[in-house]
Amino acid sequence: MILAAGRGERLAPLTDVTPKPLIALRGKTLIEHHLLALERAGVAQVTVNVAHLGERIVDHLDRFKSHALEIIVSHEPPGALETAGGIHKALELIQSDPFIVVNADVWTDFPFSTLPDTINTDAHLVLVPNPPHHPDGDFSLHNSFVEIKQGASGTLTYAGIGLYRKSLFAKHSGGRLPLAPLLNQAAEDRRLSGQRYHGRWMDIGTPQRLAEARERADLDAQPS
Repeated sequence: MILAAGRGERLAPLTDVTPKPLIALRGKTLIEHHLLALERAGVAQVTVNVAHLGERIVDHLDRFKSHALEIIVSHEPPGALETAGGIHKALELIQSDPFIVVNADVWTDFPFSTLPDTINTDAHLVLVPNPPHHPDGDFSLHNSFVEIKQGASGTLTYAGIGLYRKSLFAKHSGGRLPLAPLLNQAAEDRRLSGQRYHGRWMDIGTPQRLAEARERADLDAQPS
């Protein structure tokens, strides 16, 4: 599942007319980078949730009709469900369990094929070194278990990529549901595993970070 329903308020006025998943880097939109990476990893079906400027995203997804990748759209009311609520709403559209979830607004070369095929926990998160804008991190990682951080030392940041079991969301009634409390509870229960990723990863959440990503993309495109 690709999470593409966010408003992207910190990137306004750009996102007033362009939904964040359609921002382009290296000649492709963010959501296009994810779809191609998932296809390379052997994923056959992807659910995309949309809300803000959702029809723009749906129109953009039409270009993938020639691909083997099946794309299913989950429509949401703008700003109403939050992350876990959006996933909960889409559960009946998702065939696999566990299933991959990726935030549309991250730019990364993460190889989805490195995620485990199955998990014995409620979720398995990809964690990255803390970026400058998030120095305190989100969690700690010990022996493949994700733990609630104790201070800022030794912490990592959730990359917006994970493998989730449907049961993590299905026990809730739906509606507005943030993701963080579910992950924190799973960590407390020792039901949250993870892996660390050291490759390219950037959260495209502000004009400054978008500019940094575009600068890096230009550098990566230059011949060595």
